[in-house]
Amino acid sequence: MRDSYHESLESVVTDLVRMSEMVRDSVSGATRALLEADLALAEDVISADAKIDELHDELESRCFTLLARQAPVAGELRTVVAALRMDSDLARMGELAAHVAKIARMRYPLKAVPEGLVPNISLMARVSEDMVVTAGRSLRERNAHDAGKMAENDEEIDELRRSQFRLMLAPDWPYGVEAAVDVSLLGRYYERIADHATNIAEDVIYLVDGDIARHRHDGGGEEDRSLVHAGLRVVPAWATVTVDATMPTRGEHPVQPIREIQPITLRARASGVSFCSAHATNSRWASFD
Repeated sequence: MRDSYHESLESVVTDLVRMSEMVRDSVSGATRALLEADLALAEDVISADAKIDELHDELESRCFTLLARQAPVAGELRTVVAALRMDSDLARMGELAAHVAKIARMRYPLKAVPEGLVPNISLMARVSEDMVVTAGRSLRERNAHDAGKMAENDEEIDELRRSQFRLMLAPDWPYGVEAAVDVSLLGRYYERIADHATNIAEDVIYLVDGDIARHRHDGGGEEDRSLVHAGLRVVPAWATVTVDATMPTRGEHPVQPIREIQPITLRARASGVSFCSAHATNSRWASFD
């Protein structure tokens, strides 16, 4: 009976590794569809998301069954808890790959990525895909050491994302608002894929060593770190954007208004996100309520 139980546990991990390989294929296919304007490949990636979701639902059900019938403890309980979290992360990564493919499909027969951003997007895609591969391998081998190195790749993705916004907010951006929206969303999708891969690596560490990572990249209610570093904040599209054209007070001195304000705004009201930038005298800021 216990042999069957342990086989069930191991089969969950095996199928999670298989799911990570499916996600890797989706990320790779979505990137090729995007950069080569390959409509058939984009459709394949979008269709593959349903298969990833089916596996997610099956694994989730099996994990709940193990919890209910076997009451696992210690390392076995860690395996089930980590599996549930990894299952959710992998499903979300599949959806993000499908989002990339949908942008490729939407812009077909044109290419969605402007020529000047191809190197940036290509590198983001490659790093994200490598992180998916590393996460799956770390899980298969129960390798906490390799999983612990994933944070370095995540920082590389964040820097690539910041460089995107520096390009898009430059005064000589030549590609227009539509291209800026596409690139902003694509950058966000690849960044989130990398974040979910980092989550999985943290769960591998938890599974192997029992160490709990305290800062998961769940994106819920958290500002986009890359936007913050680029001098921006990200808010829901329905939020009111306000600019406070005042200087802070010092002691009893009154607030002094900034007299010369030259706003430069890029708004992308897509997927529930709004971007805004403003230039004031000797400063760059944006305030959102």
